[in-house]
This record gives sequence, structure tokens and C-alpha cells, in this order.
Amino acid sequence: MKLGDLLEKTDIIEASADMDAEVRGVCYDSRKLCSGEVFVAVRGQISDGHMYIGQAAEKGAVCVICEAPPNVDIQYVLVSDSRKALASVSAAWFGFPADKLKITGVTGTNGKTTVTSLLKRVIENCSNEKVGLIGTNGNMIGDKHFHAERTTPESFEIQELLAKMVSEGCTYAVMEVSSHALHLSRVYGIKFEVGVFTNLTPEHLDFHASMEEYASVKALLFANSRMSAINVDDEYAPVMIGSAAGEKLTFAVNDGTADLVGKSIRLQSDRVDFCALMIGKISRFELRIPGMFSVYNALAVISASLLLGFDIECVSTALSESVSVKGRAEVAPTGRDFTVLIDYAHTPDALENITGAVRGFAQGRVVTLFGCGGDRDKKKRPLMGAIAAKNSDFVVVTSDNPRTEAPGEIISEILTGMRDTKTPYRVIENRREAINWALANSIPGDVLILAGKGHETYQIFGKEKTHFDEREVVAEYLKTDNENSD
Repeated sequence: MKLGDLLEKTDIIEASADMDAEVRGVCYDSRKLCSGEVFVAVRGQISDGHMYIGQAAEKGAVCVICEAPPNVDIQYVLVSDSRKALASVSAAWFGFPADKLKITGVTGTNGKTTVTSLLKRVIENCSNEKVGLIGTNGNMIGDKHFHAERTTPESFEIQELLAKMVSEGCTYAVMEVSSHALHLSRVYGIKFEVGVFTNLTPEHLDFHASMEEYASVKALLFANSRMSAINVDDEYAPVMIGSAAGEKLTFAVNDGTADLVGKSIRLQSDRVDFCALMIGKISRFELRIPGMFSVYNALAVISASLLLGFDIECVSTALSESVSVKGRAEVAPTGRDFTVLIDYAHTPDALENITGAVRGFAQGRVVTLFGCGGDRDKKKRPLMGAIAAKNSDFVVVTSDNPRTEAPGEIISEILTGMRDTKTPYRVIENRREAINWALANSIPGDVLILAGKGHETYQIFGKEKTHFDEREVVAEYLKTDNENSD
């Protein structure tokens, strides 16, 4: 590909580079760069790609795309925002794959993974087409699974994934769109068919200066969506509606003026069922994932499906046949007279949702085991401690992903939110030991919630990942316990 073609949709300030030069690839990591590729110097939170332009030149980069003229001898293209430039040239390199797919983007603090997973199943069932997925639990092309490092990858990897989806016959794609991805222009240039807003609660405030900034970043998705599905029960819905460029379909449980309203809701121990009311039409839905949050997730899926043109009865059938999403109110098999739920709840709102849902159906005690991640928003730690104590009969406070913080200090901050509680609790810093203790002390009828890890199969200590899958921990304990009982 010629450089000029690669830069077809990139805003250029000035250029010294030969637009007829042949380009062999695009790279934003100088360590991986090959001769003949274009190097995009991206400013990151930890390092600045402009510092590695000299290294890129030594390795034979055909030119560099940068925000400041380089101080080494290399052809360059000057842009105002190299992150947006990376997204544009990546799309061009892969042949603008987003234009060949109907892409639904889902944003919000909670519910993104469940909504995208359910929506993928609905689209497959109602269209008989192949669907791609980009999200926290991994990336998918049809039934094939691929590992994911981030909720929303860097723009080059997104375009590469979209191109692979197109080449393997996908006509639709669903994508979790994080606030980081929107702020850092990872989805820049993608025109979404549908944008979905689930909710907004305090999270990532170590990255965003305020909730208002957090909301305004989330709203960028709707400015770049042809149609939008928005939860108007959320207080930040007006921000999303104000940014929405095209057709809007609102959904709610409490706001009767919404286009789609959940009514006659029945919350059961293993499912929810409810009526979805639209003007002149009412349909019954069932989803085998418990909790009021499941009603909202289902309404988000129904709304997006309607905007995509699918029949509501087909959507109802597809949802009724869906099962829980990994790490989202996931039941871990025990063969015992108590229940173990694995859930990703790692924010105050999510912990409130899962503990509140379990409180609604538990026959015995609600026991919540959780910790908080290190190097993340510290304000939520005491809040989560207070929520766990309020909604539980017993709490086990432990570690999550401590990263570079001392686990004991994180736990101390959680405990400040539990000072005035009468709920009994136990502190066990080692998460494996904590789970084993909780299992050993479970009694008939208990529901033990393992909160915070969800789909994750690791813990992060310092900057190192250590394998840790709660499903395996539970299974290993029960196996050993059974052997000791024989």
C-alpha cells in the first residue's frame, strides 16, 4: 500500500514524507517494528512513543506519524492527535472493515459483558448470520474464542479483529466500549449501527476527574452511532440523549414515559420474568439470570435488537434459551446443600446489585467474600465494605488484584466502611485461604458470593499475573474435603 492511500482519512498538518512510498505495515510499538513499516508515535500514560522515534528510524521505519517534528533524520507526517491517526491508518491498512459490519457498541459502568454476550446470541438466533464479539471475557468470531487483554483493545487490534471477522463471514459485531477506549480514541472513526447505554456509577475516577467527565466521555459513543438505546432510569441518561446523533429508543423500569418499559416483574432464585411494554404491544420475557439488574440487561438487549430490526417474539425466544454469562452470577457446581455464586462485581453499584439480588432469594445466609483492586479508585473501598455488611449475614474480606499496593492496606480501607456494622466478618488476606475457609464454614441454605474476580483466571501481585481461577479453587477444596470424609 502507498503511504498516501494509508493516510486517506487522516488529518495532516504537514508532511515531509513521500506519499508514493510503499508501506509494509503499521506499528505503534517500536520494539515490534519491522523495516518498511510506518511508526505511529503515541503518547501513553506511562511512556511516550515520541521518545522511540530514533529507535524506529534505526529499525528502518518508512516514516513516522507524530505530533511534533522528530529530531532525527526520518521522513514524517505531522498530526494534531496521533491516537486518532493510529485509528485512521489502522482502518485504512485493514481495508476499513467496520464499514462492512453492523456494529453495536455497549457502554456503561455495569452490564456491558452480559449485554454484549446476550445480544450476540440474539442476533445469531434471529438472523442466522455469523457474529463477532469484542469484550472483557474475550473476543469471539462466531464460536471461536480469542484471549483479550483489555475490555476494548488498542485501535490497531480492533481494526485487525474487525477485518478477521469480515474475512470469516461475519456480518454483525458487538463490542464493549469502555470509557478508556473512548477517551483514548481506540474506536475513533467507527460508525456504530447501534450504541447502548446501560448505567453510570462511580468507577474509574482514578482516570476521569469527575462523574461529569466520565459521563461526557461515555456520551461520545452516541455521537458516533446511527441509533441509540438508552436506559432513562439512570441519572446520566440526559447526557447520552443530548449527544445521540440519530434515532433513539429509551428503556426503563421506573420511567413510564420510556419507549420500552419493564412491567409485571417477577424475581426468582434462578431467573427473572417480566413484560416489556411498548406502545400498543406487550411481550413476555424470561432470562435465566437472577436479579433486578438482569431485567435492565434484558431491556438493553431487547432495545438494541428492535433497532437492528429483529422480531420481538424471536428476541423473546432467544433470551429464554440463554444461560448465564461466565463470571456474572455464575453458579459454581458444589453438589452440596449450599450455593456458590461467582460474580465480577468490583464496583459499589455492582456489589449492591448482586448482594441485593441474592438477598431476595436466599433460603439461608448471604455470605459475601470480596476485596478491592490495587492502584485503582480508593474511594470505593469503604463504600463496598458498607454495602457488603448491609446486604450480608457474614462477610469475608480478602484480597483481589493488589497490584503494587500492600493487600493489608487495601483491606484496612475496606474495613473503615464496616466500623459501625453489626454484621460479623472475618479478614483472611490470602484469597485461596479465604475461599477455603468460607466453604468449610458454609451451612445448609447458604449462598456464598465470591465477588470481584468473575471471569478472571488470575491475580495480579506487583506487575505479575499468577494463575488463579475461583472455579478451580472451589472444585479442589470440595474434592479434598470429600476424600477426607470418605
